[in-house]
Amino acid sequence: MPLLMLDLDNTLVDRDAAFRDAVTTFLAEHRLPGTDLTWVMTIDAGGYTARHDVAAAMTDRYRDMVSATAVHALLDHGAAHRVVLTTPSREALDKARADGWTCVIVTNGRTAQQEAKIRHTGLDQLVQGWVISETVGHKKPEPEIFYAAADAVGVPLTGAWVIGDSAHADIGGANALGLRSVWVSNGQRWIQNAYRPTHLAEDVASAIDYVISAPR
Repeated sequence: MPLLMLDLDNTLVDRDAAFRDAVTTFLAEHRLPGTDLTWVMTIDAGGYTARHDVAAAMTDRYRDMVSATAVHALLDHGAAHRVVLTTPSREALDKARADGWTCVIVTNGRTAQQEAKIRHTGLDQLVQGWVISETVGHKKPEPEIFYAAADAVGVPLTGAWVIGDSAHADIGGANALGLRSVWVSNGQRWIQNAYRPTHLAEDVASAIDYVISAPR
């Protein structure tokens, strides 16, 4: 059974949209300027800024208006229960499994938060497994996390594909291992010159469809 490794945030689910919605609610509940949404999203950098750094920046900015507990609650749980799995993405995963692919999520992040997203969206019923950087002690693009993903489902890396939105973490990680990959562009332009993905797709459903139709 061929192996398909999929990123979670901003690939399988729109993490940024969920976090933006959570921040909007947070600002309104605490009577903070709605214009601060841009500031928080910039500091967060699509989830790539370390949580403790985001928490420190927000706590410092809102120290007289919002408790540190409220800031931590936003960062720990704000997006996890707002993410959704679109119907096309669900159908594409079903198609991949029906076609004999072993699907495993490979994601950077904290275990509790990422597993909450996986279970909330029902992805736990659609993939054969997942690995999270906090759990395995390695993060993309380090090769160890991809090997851990293969081990988790008992499938070799040979012939595997990687699908993700991060040029560095997903496509760079695949390139270092000699794996084929699909970059989910989300409307962005590929600007990395050192390597390229096997294919570019606008969204994860299109990416999955491409992989399962490609020669094995």
